[in-house]
Amino acid sequence: MTSGSVTERTDAWWRSAVVYQIYPRSFADSDGDGIGDLDGITGRLDHLAELGVDVLWLSPVYPSPQDDNGYDISDYQGIDPVFGDLAAFDRLLAAVHGRGMRLIMDLVVNHTSDEHPWFRESRDPGSPKRDWYWWRPPRDGREPNNWGSFFSGPAWTRDPASGAYYLHLFSPKQPDLNWENPEVREAVYAMMRWWLERGVDGFRMDVINLVSKDPALPDGVLRGDGPYGDGSPSYVCGPRIHEYLREMHREVTARYPGRLLTVGEMPGVTVEQARLFTDPDRAELDMVFQFEHVGLDHGAHKFDPRPLRLTELKASLGRWQTGLADVGWNSLYWNNHDQPRVVSRFGDDGPRHRTRSATMLATVLHLHRGTPYVYQGEELGMANAPLRTIEDFRDIESLNHYAQALRAGAAPEDVLPGLRAMGRDNARTPVQWDASPQAGFTTGIPWLPVNPDHIEVNAAAAYADPGSVFHHYRRLIALRHSEPAIVHGDFTMLLPDDERVYAFTRHNEGTTLLVVGNFTGDTVAVDLPGGWEDAELLLGNGPSVPAEDGRTVLAPWEARVHRRIE
Repeated sequence: MTSGSVTERTDAWWRSAVVYQIYPRSFADSDGDGIGDLDGITGRLDHLAELGVDVLWLSPVYPSPQDDNGYDISDYQGIDPVFGDLAAFDRLLAAVHGRGMRLIMDLVVNHTSDEHPWFRESRDPGSPKRDWYWWRPPRDGREPNNWGSFFSGPAWTRDPASGAYYLHLFSPKQPDLNWENPEVREAVYAMMRWWLERGVDGFRMDVINLVSKDPALPDGVLRGDGPYGDGSPSYVCGPRIHEYLREMHREVTARYPGRLLTVGEMPGVTVEQARLFTDPDRAELDMVFQFEHVGLDHGAHKFDPRPLRLTELKASLGRWQTGLADVGWNSLYWNNHDQPRVVSRFGDDGPRHRTRSATMLATVLHLHRGTPYVYQGEELGMANAPLRTIEDFRDIESLNHYAQALRAGAAPEDVLPGLRAMGRDNARTPVQWDASPQAGFTTGIPWLPVNPDHIEVNAAAAYADPGSVFHHYRRLIALRHSEPAIVHGDFTMLLPDDERVYAFTRHNEGTTLLVVGNFTGDTVAVDLPGGWEDAELLLGNGPSVPAEDGRTVLAPWEARVHRRIE
């Protein structure tokens, strides 16, 4: 057992918790300017209390030029006026705590905004902060290496004043901090302590496994026919990442034993690496976000979607269940601010099957071993947006990809389908509170149009319907809080080669749960292990079909959770 947020394996409070992510721009607008804000969140907390979630994860609300919707921070210890002020934040935090919930902040410290005072100072080659960022001279008149940015184009931008280049793995307005400099790390830790003293309960750490770079910044291997090399071996889980996270734990989170949740977003992380990051004895993080399962429907790249193969999903999630069974902990999610809506992606968002497919997906996910994360609107069955032309998109990633593809000779009609399916704007349309013209989100003009389907799909309608997606999520969360096998049980995958049905068991101290979900719009019969014929139906998402000749028959998009006590 270690001190701080990394606690003994079986008693950490966050193991039985459910986290709800709020994307503040799109949650609730209190002042009619069309952009969600902190007082809007405070005014909707009863919705979250009724849902039963334990933790709110607040996406960035810090001062920002909003180049990447707040993930480009210009002041780590303030609130952007578009969201309110520190007094509004304190009101929200008090209201969250008053309802028995906790609040974690988004920690974005791989990079700042280029408008942050630190970066502005660093533009001067003689400044003490020059080494706070990755400044390098040109190489043969060009970028210092051949790395590409996650947001298209090179990972380097030239500063006309000095002629030097600075590194940005994302937008040119998001320069990367140089964590090799101990002054940078201490400034980050001091900021974290400041928020924790204010009362927040932990951090979701944005792309935290990218903060350690190979100081040599070598060229990456060229892959495909693009102009940029793959620099990821030099910065994904880089050479000092474990050292930095242990130091962060020692200098920050260990000072608040038993109180905090720390989760690291880690693109490209493997199961083996995650075991190290989340091993309590190593005192680094409580859990990580991995991206393997949300890349399974990508072709050559993110905007080249292909159909999901259920066997690949089972192999991926099953590998993570097994890999972290004895050490560490899983984060469980379908949706977040960077992913398309799961009911459109892996389910069926048509009126006939939306509720049942959304509740099936939720049931299968929440019954895995790990801490579930619910993204705003997921509990209502919100779907992808009707994005018809490029003018309907707002997100920098989609816009940059579109421009780059057209420069390379692609036709708009060939690029847009991938953007519609996978673009981040899908997750960012306003939450649908009611059937009024702007879905109850704002009295003004929303920054991103509300989905027209809000007339039928909204919170007010969901409250009134006992069979709604909302009430199913509420029952799932209550079940997690009351059934120890969900939190503590082992995991056994069933039917690994079946492309239609996802099935597994959870077992703990004489109690076994059987979870089955039909990932198709057809009635399906499968052979499951015997002994479940008369088992208690703990939770389902609608009428079931009787068994046939000893085989379990599942209706389209049906999910069931059975319990057997030995």
